[in-house]
Amino acid sequence: MTMSAQSPAFLPDPPLIAILRGLRPEDAIPVGEALLDAGLRIFEVPLNSPDPFASIARLAQRFGQQALVGAGTVRRVAEVDQLRAAGGRLLVMPHTDPALIRAGVARGLFTIPGVATPSEAFSALDAGAHALKLFPAEMLGPAVVRALRAVLPAQVPLLPVGGITPDNLAAFRASGAAGAGIGSALFRPGDPPELVAERARAFVAAWWAAQRPAA
Repeated sequence: MTMSAQSPAFLPDPPLIAILRGLRPEDAIPVGEALLDAGLRIFEVPLNSPDPFASIARLAQRFGQQALVGAGTVRRVAEVDQLRAAGGRLLVMPHTDPALIRAGVARGLFTIPGVATPSEAFSALDAGAHALKLFPAEMLGPAVVRALRAVLPAQVPLLPVGGITPDNLAAFRASGAAGAGIGSALFRPGDPPELVAERARAFVAAWWAAQRPAA
């Protein structure tokens, strides 16, 4: 799979975001190779990781034609500029900040703000968000996905993040989730790439085995 150098119009399949919180730059390439080999195509390095832009730059340079690479926990416009300079094309936020969303969209980044309520969701969409991160998913649950899905535009991806595991992925997908962000159940700092690959394969298998939401 080769990805366009332009901002993607959609998320790669499977639409599962590997959240690599705590990733060190020296581990970026082996972890990225493990994820890619296991079938994941979206890599997020949260900005509270060690030297995150160095990791993003390494991932983007090595895997940018095959994967969507970017940053999470983005909170400031200056960080958006640093992300773009590092070669990232994905911007994920823990919150809804219309100015930050507009900054990401204006710089050609696939922008996913965090939302927990209908008010935040529609505010994010009005600012130009490409997709919505439902956070924290473990507190909100599949029922909130179902309720939001009933009022959101059908083409807007809704991605639960927080507490996602291979065991609960099917319930979120059946409720209308278009994908998910997966964090500590996939990657922890210091994990060997082989273990990360094993966990990634479990998530990929769970996603494809899950019942697709009704049309």
